[in-house]
Amino acid sequence: MNTNEKLIIDFYTAFQNKDYKGMQACYHPDIVFNDPVFTHLKGGEAKAMWHMLIQSAKGLTLQFNSIQANETSGAAHWEAFYPFSRTGRKVHNIIDAQFEFKDGKIIKHTDHFNFWRWSRMALGTPGILLGWSPLIRNKVSATASENLKKFMREHPEYTS
Repeated sequence: MNTNEKLIIDFYTAFQNKDYKGMQACYHPDIVFNDPVFTHLKGGEAKAMWHMLIQSAKGLTLQFNSIQANETSGAAHWEAFYPFSRTGRKVHNIIDAQFEFKDGKIIKHTDHFNFWRWSRMALGTPGILLGWSPLIRNKVSATASENLKKFMREHPEYTS
């Protein structure tokens, strides 16, 4: 196992343990994070997102595997199981992650998952009917962005 594979394992092990500080320690100060909901989060925004998600994660469990990494990039597969906070509906999200590394830390983290599949589980009928549409995706992203901004106002350690 190389050091970047260990870094990815450390990140997801901290996630499993709901240790947001451990997750943040794996990130470079200039981290850029993207997924279908949270787009182009930089630095403190990405770190705050994990803190917010861990803090609100009731009943979260996750599994990870297929860790691969070289000197500059890496990948992992992970699956999260949790009740969606807005609806209480059970979600099983299947995610493939890509990483880039700099100075022994993760500098870029991109998670890919099927948003329509997620929205059907998390939102129920609206997700089934419209989860494929930009309307629902934009609404979910806007709500998540507002929640993150509010969280960061309450936690000024994430503002630079």
